[in-house]
Amino acid sequence: MSHTSRRTHASARAAGVIMLAALAISSPGIAHAVEIIPSLGITKSTDTNAGDAKAFGGIAIRAALLPFLKAEGGIGYRQDSFANDDVRVRQWPMTASLWFSPLPMVYAGGGFGWYRTTLDYRDSLPLEDSTSLKTGVHLGGGLEVPIAPRLGLDLNGRYIFMQKGDEDAQLPTTFDPDFWTTSLGLAIHF
Repeated sequence: MSHTSRRTHASARAAGVIMLAALAISSPGIAHAVEIIPSLGITKSTDTNAGDAKAFGGIAIRAALLPFLKAEGGIGYRQDSFANDDVRVRQWPMTASLWFSPLPMVYAGGGFGWYRTTLDYRDSLPLEDSTSLKTGVHLGGGLEVPIAPRLGLDLNGRYIFMQKGDEDAQLPTTFDPDFWTTSLGLAIHF
């Protein structure tokens, strides 16, 4: 698939996620079940050459589709460093998730995402910085604890499996995540 074709395909997917979020917010039957969740957390690559865990932030919109099923669209920012800070990886993940909620406070599930990834090399290295769009699959879950009638704390954890090459997002066949994240957010219910 060509670079232009991949970019068009990714743009179409992003538009689909945005339309789903807009539909969820505007549907009268579920409009009261919409949450906006700004969050802060930590992220860590599982690579042996990776640096320490780093802080990251994001925001998500979550909407109830059924009493036990929620859809979520989110965007964030994260970074990692490798090889004694010779390489810094910055990512802007845009994700879509489905969360099953068998109990009111507990949810689990997964989804896929597009990760705009920038590789920044130390100036002393003979390599040029580069930016690409990668896809990934995530699995995880969380806990949402009410603290007021329209407010809750949202604790979320995910394992992210980046896709190799130009293939479309596929479910992992082995448990070998590229990185993990855990976050604490403020769930604001509308």
